[in-house]
Amino acid sequence: MRLLYSFIWGLSLPFAVFRLWWRGRREPGYRQHIAERLGFFPAYAAQQQPTIWVHAVSAGETRAAEPLIRALLEAYPQHHLLLTHMTATGRETGGKLFADVSSRLTQAFLPYDINWMMRRFLRHYSPRLCILIETEVWPNLIAQCKELQVPVTLVNARLSAKSLNKARRLSALMLPAAHAISAVAAQSNPDAERLAELGISQPQVTGNMKFDVSPPALMAERGIALRRSFGERQVILCASTRDGEEELILAAFQEQYPLLHEKPLLIITPRHPQRFDQVAGMLEARGIAYVRRSALDHATIAPISGDVQVLLGDTMGEMYMYYAAADVAFVGGSLVPLGGHNLIEACAMGKAVLTGLHTFNFSEITDQAIAAGAALRVDGARSMLREALALLGDDKKRQTMGQHAHAFFLQHQGATARTMATLAPFLI
Repeated sequence: MRLLYSFIWGLSLPFAVFRLWWRGRREPGYRQHIAERLGFFPAYAAQQQPTIWVHAVSAGETRAAEPLIRALLEAYPQHHLLLTHMTATGRETGGKLFADVSSRLTQAFLPYDINWMMRRFLRHYSPRLCILIETEVWPNLIAQCKELQVPVTLVNARLSAKSLNKARRLSALMLPAAHAISAVAAQSNPDAERLAELGISQPQVTGNMKFDVSPPALMAERGIALRRSFGERQVILCASTRDGEEELILAAFQEQYPLLHEKPLLIITPRHPQRFDQVAGMLEARGIAYVRRSALDHATIAPISGDVQVLLGDTMGEMYMYYAAADVAFVGGSLVPLGGHNLIEACAMGKAVLTGLHTFNFSEITDQAIAAGAALRVDGARSMLREALALLGDDKKRQTMGQHAHAFFLQHQGATARTMATLAPFLI
């Protein structure tokens, strides 16, 4: 099965490279370092030091890995850290997050999962340990690590029921990879149970490391400055929205907006940067007055006209700022069956949180947040907007939910320390 998988990868390689070039029209980072994706790398300055390799596919996983990476650098001062990504935003995020430790950290793109490319990668960097973040299980990567005796660990691991069913259909390919993983640190009990069903031996539940990420003070300050530019208006944030959600939200917003005496400002932050222009097109087609965050002065934000109905959050790395500026936050990916996104950043900023029905990617955390009084579940865009408006009109309930959200965030910290204990035997 892995031979067939490798053959298909080989056939699709020209299309994969073309896709990089195509995406590079809007995201120039995809046209950079293409040789690395094919297994060719520049000279490695840290060859004399033992190397710990962390793979964080995109921006979200990179931010989640920040506490772990800093803990590894502190606990193992004689080691160098290799941080790999698959997306341009992941690499850009890593460059910003770890600029202060750049002398001890090398970034690269992970090659495509083709045997000879992975072999070149592993021989070039010679890592002592592979640490995969969240869901990144690549059959040839793991097979080559096994052949070269590089232990593979999966941390902050999550596996939805949908992903488990997909893996089962590809069991001849995925089961050998799962059996070759040396240790797994899962986010939750349901994740650990599903990982065990996949064939991973004794996954440990260590929690979600995103609870250990400290909200940057600079983003909180920017949020305050952004909020001042809105005047007295209250703010509803729709964070990390996905394809299919913005149309629903904007339709509900246009239904309600003319009926409101106090006009709130709606902030929409699409999850993926390649969709910023698409959402801007939706706003223009609907005749909604909006302004793009990228058009505002980042240092001294001028007052935004009261005629503006929507702020389009078309920047990366400022999510904490948007949460700081909001009164109520809806977390996207949950109005449509995509599994949702985590509520942790909203809880960290002490905001009342709303989420849709489709949260299977973060089922336990979402259920716990609702049980703790930090979040409410809604069954669609209209009910989301109605609930948000109700919270704007009920200061006591909104503030109580925010307090519960922050307490929930603090209560679940400590996953990084537990993950470090899981990894320690492989770094002796």
